[in-house]
Amino acid sequence: MVRSLNLLAETAIRVKNLKPGRYSDGGGLYLMVKKTGTKSWTFVHFKGSGASRVWKEAGLGSYPSVSLKDARIAAANCRDRLRRGLDPVDTDAKAEVPTFAVCAEDFIAEVGKSWRNLKHRAQWEMTLGDAYCKSIRKKLVSEVTTADVLEILKPVWQKKPETAQRLRGRIERVLDFARASGHRSGENPALWRGHLQHLLAKAKKLSRGHHPAMPYADVPAFVKRLRAAEALSAKALDYLILTAARSGEVLGMKWPELDLVEKVWTVPAERMKAGKEHRVPLTDAALAILLPLSEARVSDYVFPGETKRGPEAPLSVMAMTMQMRRMDVGHYTPHGFRSAFRDWAGDQTSFPREVAEAALAHKVGDAVENAYRRSDALEKRRKLMAAWSNFLNAPASKGNLRLVGG
Repeated sequence: MVRSLNLLAETAIRVKNLKPGRYSDGGGLYLMVKKTGTKSWTFVHFKGSGASRVWKEAGLGSYPSVSLKDARIAAANCRDRLRRGLDPVDTDAKAEVPTFAVCAEDFIAEVGKSWRNLKHRAQWEMTLGDAYCKSIRKKLVSEVTTADVLEILKPVWQKKPETAQRLRGRIERVLDFARASGHRSGENPALWRGHLQHLLAKAKKLSRGHHPAMPYADVPAFVKRLRAAEALSAKALDYLILTAARSGEVLGMKWPELDLVEKVWTVPAERMKAGKEHRVPLTDAALAILLPLSEARVSDYVFPGETKRGPEAPLSVMAMTMQMRRMDVGHYTPHGFRSAFRDWAGDQTSFPREVAEAALAHKVGDAVENAYRRSDALEKRRKLMAAWSNFLNAPASKGNLRLVGG
């Protein structure tokens, strides 16, 4: 039995609860609902004429993996092909289908335009690369199956639950991208709800701890060792510690952002986690890193890449982490120096909390309070960062740390 249905007017819940049958959306597009509850799109047309006229169907994918909007676009393409005397579905399209690797690269290139964090892009590239997805990278994206996805996920599902769930989500998004690009149809094999949740054991609860931070009392001695190294990654890490900045902000820093005369680094809003421009006062120690690099600059990047990507790319997102590993402190993270700075400011100085939080580009207070706080307290933060620099330059034992303030 065929039921006429204006699918555009239906809510997702009503569509979900449709009884088994065939529902017409017009123009040859139908939603097929099976007794099992699964739903799929089909395009119906007649081939031939007279006694030889036969009913033909062409599958357009399952719902909700293929949305109503996408199904209507596909049906319109089918009608256009029929008008040109062609089969409604291009049987030669398979030859144009990209591999999973190419599709992943296209997805990152397009969707990644909105990512501010270089480390975020690197994580996507790593997890969708040979590290985890080697078994499907050379496969046509249209041929990736549930079995393929399970083969990738099972070895890490319980051992590394957070990594596994991110990996699953990234594969799902690439396959959705492939479907929307016309390279796949049917249910997404990496879909969790109603699909993989029935095939994988319940993952361990994710534990989202803080980045391991070196105790602030140990940082001066580490900085002294760091400054004895000649590597650009060491200079970048030294600068990160002095400015209490994030890794992505330092690695993506370009010379136009720096005013070496006024001693200010202005990080543009598009590179900040909060999406708001952030000014960083530069200490003499920070300038001592920047000035020699400025005289020998070979790129717009202050810390240019040292790899085959050349100087027009920034230093690798792993450069500072690897520097710490070479110095046998790899159990800590570069990001953890922000915590060390904050602990030092709270324990060893009398600077107001708001000034310390502003130095970290953290939002403090509610919307009303922030509306009245127009200043970014740059000069107060300049004194705080100078005190931090002095602390780093004059190692002290835990017994003689002293309180400083503005």
